[in-house]
Amino acid sequence: MRALITPLLFVIATLVGCGEKEVVQTVDWYKSQDTERKAMIIKCKANPGELALAPNCVNAKQADNEKALSRRGWLTPSTADFGKSKD
Repeated sequence: MRALITPLLFVIATLVGCGEKEVVQTVDWYKSQDTERKAMIIKCKANPGELALAPNCVNAKQADNEKALSRRGWLTPSTADFGKSKD
């Protein structure tokens, strides 16, 4: 039985590693690439069950939000100090 399980696990592990790898783009890249950003957002909205948390979907949505906020004149807030002194 053990002799059957070990090769089976090896085959499964090999097949899992053979999946198509998509290059993950950064938020800054999506900010500079309007066409690709819009295409990725459309792709993500078409299949939210699988792609909602995919890195490219998250980065494209973040880039879109940041561009929208910059058009509105939103400033990035500074981090909270919470009483830490700078002595």
